[in-house]
Amino acid sequence: MLRVFSRATRIWRRSATSRIRGAGYGKLPTPDTGNGLSLTVSASAGWRTFGGISAIVLPPVVFGGLVAALWSWKCLMMILFQNKIIYMPGLPPNARKEKIENYQNQCGGIQWRQESAISEDGTRISLCVASVDFGLDASSHAKTVYILYFQGNASSIPPRLPLLSPVLRILRERSLSPVRYTMVCCSYRGYWSSEGHPSERGITMDAIAAMAWIREFHDSEPIGSLGEHATIVIWGQSIGASVAISLAAKNHKFSQTNLSLNALVLETPFLSIRAMLETLYPQKWLPYRHLWPFLWNHLDGWNALGLMQRNFENCGSKSPIILILQAGKDELVPKEHGDTLQRRCLELNLDVQKKIISGSLHTEVMVRHEGRMAVVEAVEAAVRD
Repeated sequence: MLRVFSRATRIWRRSATSRIRGAGYGKLPTPDTGNGLSLTVSASAGWRTFGGISAIVLPPVVFGGLVAALWSWKCLMMILFQNKIIYMPGLPPNARKEKIENYQNQCGGIQWRQESAISEDGTRISLCVASVDFGLDASSHAKTVYILYFQGNASSIPPRLPLLSPVLRILRERSLSPVRYTMVCCSYRGYWSSEGHPSERGITMDAIAAMAWIREFHDSEPIGSLGEHATIVIWGQSIGASVAISLAAKNHKFSQTNLSLNALVLETPFLSIRAMLETLYPQKWLPYRHLWPFLWNHLDGWNALGLMQRNFENCGSKSPIILILQAGKDELVPKEHGDTLQRRCLELNLDVQKKIISGSLHTEVMVRHEGRMAVVEAVEAAVRD
């Protein structure tokens, strides 16, 4: 019975179509879909159109529009939330709750303490400070050396202390004359127990505040109060390397004080945020690498090196020696970034040395003895300079 009904239906449709054509109509009536669009059925070809778009073309149009919308949305989010993407003070989740005492027994006898400094805009930032002495007594003429450390873009300072402490310990063990080494680790705004939210402009102010704290601390010390010059070594890791170069470029922060910037240690540095966009998204057909005109975080080490060289030359001061530490198996920053920074230093006639720490990943340079010794030797060279 169903078969007979189906056959009759087909015959009726063919008959109806023939009558419509005979009456001079090319298309069947267009039903309204209820949303302003129309569905048109062509009697001659049998094609359907949706809003004037052929049914064959409709799927790729919808798919292409969806892809374009998703890409546009992601690009917009990357621009608006670039501070959240670049600076990650909340990773791992307990990073802001870390305490120095939780890592003190892993520091090999180096005693760390927490201090605070106030940035130019009133933001309070935290510092981790430790000092080691060799051969100091009431009658000795000791050198004073400050190592200002800037961290990478994630976690906080306390978990890094077990990796930084061996540098101070080795420096003390290798000392041949009275000296005091003080390491000051800057916790950027929004990181650890510091106030505020991270941004390039804010972190630059935090770096200046950390340097101001060192100056005030040195002036309050018995050695510093006698007008003795102190040696400064600025050490930055990853993003911190860009912060270090940016601070070094502000030569007036050193030339007008009794602090002398003698060395710059750049651990796993990169060229700039723009260069990292091209590294993370190498495919030219992806839109993300082309978003650099919308960046308000640049962290441009290339340009900062040129500014530093000009400022030191203009005031007649000697530029600091530069050590570039490159991880042999860096999974984030390509080796070309370190090579390019080295070439930039040579073009500017800066005293630069690059060392590759074999087998180390991006955050493992200080895990290796070779990496620690490279920093120690750079600091000792700065003291002799």
